[in-house]
Amino acid sequence: MEGTELATKEQTPGAKADQDADQTVLMSGKPLHRFVRKEPRCLGIVILIFGCAELLMGFHLSPEDFFTSNSMFIPFWQGILFSVCGILSIYTELHPSKKMVTVCLAMYVVSLIGIVVSIGYRSHCISFFSYRARYGYYYDDDDDDAHNWRTIRMQQLHSVESVLLTCSLFVFGLLVFLSAVASYALKSTRTQVIVQHVPPPRSDTASN
Repeated sequence: MEGTELATKEQTPGAKADQDADQTVLMSGKPLHRFVRKEPRCLGIVILIFGCAELLMGFHLSPEDFFTSNSMFIPFWQGILFSVCGILSIYTELHPSKKMVTVCLAMYVVSLIGIVVSIGYRSHCISFFSYRARYGYYYDDDDDDAHNWRTIRMQQLHSVESVLLTCSLFVFGLLVFLSAVASYALKSTRTQVIVQHVPPPRSDTASN
């Protein structure tokens, strides 16, 4: 009996290592971990940076009298959406669960709809600035210096809106990728059955 218990104790570390290895294989094969393997935390950090940039540009565009995307407060609500998506992506990689992936997917879809709206509105703003820069932007009481200042200012706003539009397109691509990965992970989620071969314990008869 003492020999049997000693042999069992000696086999315990090896069996525990095998179970840890099996658990590692299981965790890597789970559908939700397919989403984690795409490193949403890194992409979330990038999206969060773009969200902060949108918010900062919103404060910069607030005092403008010209027709800008801030007329619909796009930099503010889009910056908030980007920031929320980035934070959720970072948190989900650290604490993966079906619920968190579902929340991320919902926020990705909402942000994509918001980006479509902002792209349309910003394209209209850019067209407006291009038209005014080409045909002039005059007021009745404008002199040459005031006209030149307005023209330069519109060119600056044109550049700002173009940069924000490009950033929105880049984030749109990232969110489409993350949405596809999250949707695939949720569709693949199902109960998995694991069959492990556990050797039977040695009987007293066999030891005798």
